Amino acid sequence: MVDVHDENLPAFPMPRRCPYAPPPEYESMRRQAPLVRVSFRDGPPIWLVTRHAEAQRVLTDRRISTDPTRPGHPFAAMVGTPQEQAGQFIDMDPPEHDVYRRMLAGEFSARRIRELGSFIERVVNERIDDMSKGREADLVESFSFPVATLVICQLLGVPYEDRAYFQSRTTRMIAGFFSTEEATCARKELWDYLDGLVTAAESSPGDDLIGRLALERRAAGELSHDALVGMVFLLLVAGHETTANMLSLGVFTLLQNPGLLAELRARPELWPDAVEELLRYHSIVDWVAFDRVALEDLEIGGQRVRAGEGLFVLGASANRDERAFADPDALDIHRGARHHLAFGYGIHRCLGQNLARAELEIGYRTLFERLPTLRVVGDVEELPFKYDRRTFGLYRLPVAW
Repeated sequence: MVDVHDENLPAFPMPRRCPYAPPPEYESMRRQAPLVRVSFRDGPPIWLVTRHAEAQRVLTDRRISTDPTRPGHPFAAMVGTPQEQAGQFIDMDPPEHDVYRRMLAGEFSARRIRELGSFIERVVNERIDDMSKGREADLVESFSFPVATLVICQLLGVPYEDRAYFQSRTTRMIAGFFSTEEATCARKELWDYLDGLVTAAESSPGDDLIGRLALERRAAGELSHDALVGMVFLLLVAGHETTANMLSLGVFTLLQNPGLLAELRARPELWPDAVEELLRYHSIVDWVAFDRVALEDLEIGGQRVRAGEGLFVLGASANRDERAFADPDALDIHRGARHHLAFGYGIHRCLGQNLARAELEIGYRTLFERLPTLRVVGDVEELPFKYDRRTFGLYRLPVAW
């Protein structure tokens, strides 16, 4: 066991510098050790978990907490009000986390996603119909965000016509790597907007997730008003930004790999594996959703982690770990990459993962089938990637066909 606590520490590495790989420091740290201690902002040092096996260990060990109110958590200084924390089960440990998760399990079951399949297909085709009225478009604005937003709005019961309002607030909330006064204001505005939707659903529930939870759980006294608002808040923010970014990134990446794209057109049964590999390859939500704190002294990867010390799992590093993925920097749709950590791991694995997979597979396949001459317009080197955002993606992707 190695006890590393008093040396001069490197700084937390960020952000990305190219669209195809995580920060280069990740590889050097991964070679150095499965856990590397670094300085983090103005607070105490934290551990970065760099390798796949140790990442799985950290994300499943019940002696390691995701609760940001616990002392030593990397984001302990940025905990919101009790109202803002209500229903945010991503930041809860069992058994509280499990109660909320079970309430939503049926809404994101494989059966429910299959039922949504025809709706997703209709949304995708309608967006392509609209795009096809011209010869060029910004794929982000015309396809990726509308598809992801329409689907999550349909599922939750959020009016799609309000998208400009909630997307602008979401954008301001995650515009930087850490919370700012502007982000706090945007969060409050989005909370107030969703509070109004939940209040309306409590008096007149519709046939959607908000309505069903208001009717069944609120009426039974199992869910507070603020907790329901918090659950919807979490699902809305997480449910459209990430999928929209992956839609654009995946299209861009496949257009840069015409051989792979030709194979997928010839063998559409490979699309599910291609989706998994694209998720692994880009790992667009890297460390933000993987923050933890040790509740007791532990040994992980040969390092002593003391109670009260913070940890970040570097998802993009774990997904490039050669111990888990042969030739990890290559895009290989045949590798069978479903054990990637793009959706997390363990009890906090993304609840909407099957919905995201369905949107990505239907979106990619249909777009390339219907627009076989699709291509990027302009200089690829000048494309505006989201190097400054918590969730990686593209601000714009000009395409023609």
